[in-house]
Parts: sequence; structure tokens; C-alpha cells
Amino acid sequence: MAGPPLSEARFERAAHRRSDQAWLAEAWERAQVVLISSRSATPVGPDNRVLVRAAADAPDGPRRFLGLVGDEPYFAVTAEPDRDDWKTLREFGAHADELDAALVVAAVALEQWHQRHGRCPRCGAETREAQAGWTRSCVAEGSEHFPRTDPAVIMLVHDGSERALLGRGPDWGEGRFSTLAGFVEPGESLEAAVAREVWEEVGVGVRDVRYVASQPWPFPSSLMLGFTARLDGDPDITLDPVEMAEAAWFTRDEVRRAADWTDGEQLAVEGTRLRAIPPRFSISRYLIDQWLSGEVG
Repeated sequence: MAGPPLSEARFERAAHRRSDQAWLAEAWERAQVVLISSRSATPVGPDNRVLVRAAADAPDGPRRFLGLVGDEPYFAVTAEPDRDDWKTLREFGAHADELDAALVVAAVALEQWHQRHGRCPRCGAETREAQAGWTRSCVAEGSEHFPRTDPAVIMLVHDGSERALLGRGPDWGEGRFSTLAGFVEPGESLEAAVAREVWEEVGVGVRDVRYVASQPWPFPSSLMLGFTARLDGDPDITLDPVEMAEAAWFTRDEVRRAADWTDGEQLAVEGTRLRAIPPRFSISRYLIDQWLSGEVG
């Protein structure tokens, strides 16, 4: 099975060009532009393709160099929606072109970071964009600051046989379950974070923690690190009521049926406990699909 969406490089980031002002000026004249709003939306066509613009047609706004597709430069420009065809990656990602999604993820991640780092964390003075949007510099003492990425673990927990452990957050609709996830704490390994988060959220011990794949998720700045883990000991669930509304062990048949309902192949049966899982765009679904295919467990 190929890796999850967004796991492969779809464009060349060309970091060596970010400080070359003459090259950036020339590249802008022939660039393709991805528009990003402050709320992480971008204009999308009826075929779920991102509607890029030529530089000459782009509105004024912060301009950031994303990279090259072949010899064609791509930039992101921050602008506010002027029509009703702007969507977030959550809304169109399940049907997005891989290149479109990769460009939007980079653009969203930069926009989110710039919104949150207008002041220097060392002295509190204003910071300004530099390096074609990939750094911010303090106007007072010249320190340079780089976009941050927060590591988060996401894991498919199974019993080594026919059941997987899925949970539902407090804000999720009834019947919609997903894999467990959580942020890595300072001084903690990824494997330890997997075991800790599972224990904290559902009170279940795990072993055989194995890395599978990763996926950037810029809401605002996460890198999702996908794992599988096997039940170790008592399968009884003890919920953290703050983090989890519900969790349960589900069979492959139950999860496979929910996958069909999620993908629109059939209508979900009301009253069934598990009626939806994440869409195919997410790394959570990738982990689930691997388990359904027998590649895990």
C-alpha cells in the first residue's frame, strides 16, 4: 500500500532561492499563485482543483515562495475570500489532487505560523517576514525565527486478532469514531507518547509500538506521526471524560462496514454504534485501512 496523502514530496521547495531577491522578483513575474485566507481557505473549483492565478491577477497581500513544479514557480498570497467558492482542506481534501493539497498545506502552515508570531519570543519586539516568508526577524535585536512544527502521535491500537480500538471526541457526532492521538511532550520519545496517550485516554496498556508513516497537518502546525500498537493486558476501557466521549473495540467487519458508509457506497444504518470513520484523506484512515487489509495485526 502506498503511503498516506501528503507523505510524498510533490514539489521542489528550492530553499536556496529564498534569499535570492533578484531570482524571486523574476520568478514572481511568471508565477502561479495559491490564495490563502486568514482562516486557511483557498478557492476551489467544482472538480475540487485549487484555482491558482497568474501573478498579474493576484491581489495584494503577504507573498511567500512555496517552491517549484518543474521550472514553474509557485507562491502563496494571503487574501480574504471574495466569492463563495473558498474551502478549507478539511472540506475538499478527500477529493483533492495530491499536488494541490501539498501546496495548500505548505501555504496554510506558513500563514498560521505568521499569524501567531508577530512578536519576538525573546524580547517582545515586532518581527518581520524574511527569506521569502520562511523566517521572521526581530526588528530590535535581529534574532531569526523559523516556522515550528508540533509532533503528534496517532495510533491504531489492535488486539492482535480481529478487533481495533477506536474513540470519539466530545465534539464529534454520534457514531463517528477514529484512531487515538495526542501531542508529544518535551523530553518524550514517540513510542512513549503512544503508550502514554492510549493509557491516559482509554486506560489500556500497549506493546509492539511500530512506526508506519507521517502526514503534515497544518491546523495550526502539527506533524502527525502514525503508529500501530498491540493490546498489552486487560482490554477493559476506562475513559478520560475530558478527552473522550466514547471508545470501544470494533471488529474488522464493523469497521469495514463503517468505511463503506463513510465513502458513500452505502447508507449508514441509524442506531448502529459505529457509523463513520475518517475520510481517505487522513492518516487515521490510512492506518485503519492497513489494518482492514491485514497488513497490521
